[in-house]
Amino acid sequence: MWDVFPQKRIIGGAPLNVALRLHSYNAPVAIISRIGDDELGREITNYLTQNGMFQEFIQTDMELPTGTVDITLSESGSASYEIRKPVAWDAIEISPQLLEAVKEAPYFLFGSLAIRGGINRETLRKLLPVANTKIFDVNLRAPHYHISMVYELMQLADFIKLNDEELLEVCETLGCQENVMQNQIEWLVRITKATSVCVTKGDAGALLFHEGKFYEHDGFKVEVVDTVGAGDSFLATLIHYLFLKHITPANALKMACGMGALVASKEGANCSISENELKIFVNR
Repeated sequence: MWDVFPQKRIIGGAPLNVALRLHSYNAPVAIISRIGDDELGREITNYLTQNGMFQEFIQTDMELPTGTVDITLSESGSASYEIRKPVAWDAIEISPQLLEAVKEAPYFLFGSLAIRGGINRETLRKLLPVANTKIFDVNLRAPHYHISMVYELMQLADFIKLNDEELLEVCETLGCQENVMQNQIEWLVRITKATSVCVTKGDAGALLFHEGKFYEHDGFKVEVVDTVGAGDSFLATLIHYLFLKHITPANALKMACGMGALVASKEGANCSISENELKIFVNR
């Protein structure tokens, strides 16, 4: 989709943000999505071609337009979103090629925003049973979700990522009586099949539960330009170091917090940040 600011528009959307950041680490990554047969869709195709992104699983819709979201920034740089619907990415169709690709991939990342429409819910219900490690990016954007559907997807996930506000809403809605974040995460693990849960806390860092242990990082202080895509780059970096590079969970969390801070200190979700720049930043 396109992130539309008052003075400009920038290519974005959580799945693409994660995919692009993973791609910047030279990870083999593909994105499943759908664009319109329109100028915005053609611009996305051109952008992905220029950036060397695999596009075989990006479908074209002949009726629905390419997705857009209107973004407003507060004085502190925090973003609020108005997501248009229905758009092309609401109608991702299942195919034998998608099923085979997901079956072969070691990791399958999916988000809650994409399931606001019935077509995508059915597509996801067919893909999840063949997926291997399933990573669920909880992305609660009112009014585009229902907690019952989020809970259903949590039951199918191996790894759940959400922010502190989303964790609180999930706990309150599903009846958790815990008030301490660690206890809330342990409760979430008990009521789902997830073995790992990561909660981001804005500029206060993040808390990770992985393989029975907690890891915490206090984050990095930066001058915030805008927070758009910071959580997506955090998740991509955590996946890269934890699952693909197999470094320790504590160090993977440190790198993820560093990337999230760097993205927040720059303009746009997909700003250019090299792995070497990240390493210098976190070790300064």
